[in-house]
Amino acid sequence: MKIKMGLMCLVAALSVLFAGTASATTLRVIVVQTTDVAGYVKSLQEGQAVLKAKGGTGTIRAWVATFAGSEAGSVIVSVEYPSLEALAKDTAMMKSDAELKAWMQKLGTMRKIVSDSIYEELK
Repeated sequence: MKIKMGLMCLVAALSVLFAGTASATTLRVIVVQTTDVAGYVKSLQEGQAVLKAKGGTGTIRAWVATFAGSEAGSVIVSVEYPSLEALAKDTAMMKSDAELKAWMQKLGTMRKIVSDSIYEELK
């Protein structure tokens, strides 16, 4: 459990550090298991394009746990938002839009969610 929490905190910190000009104030971190990492990442990229086209503000990144003990090989997905409200707006859109719901269903067939957390940036 300590390794998983440390891993999620590390990913959250790295995501903010490498975000470049994007200064996310809310970060969603999802740890998943998948047998098709390449296919899962491709599906994330496709979904990111659909989200952006529909006005979504989240920025999706995928990571792999390399030096993480028993968690090695886990895929970590970070989604950065400018605010908690933006996360709520995108979440509502994913629940109501048919194309986004289909994308989420496809992701659901490709992964098992191990954990799903939301972090707010300290200022």
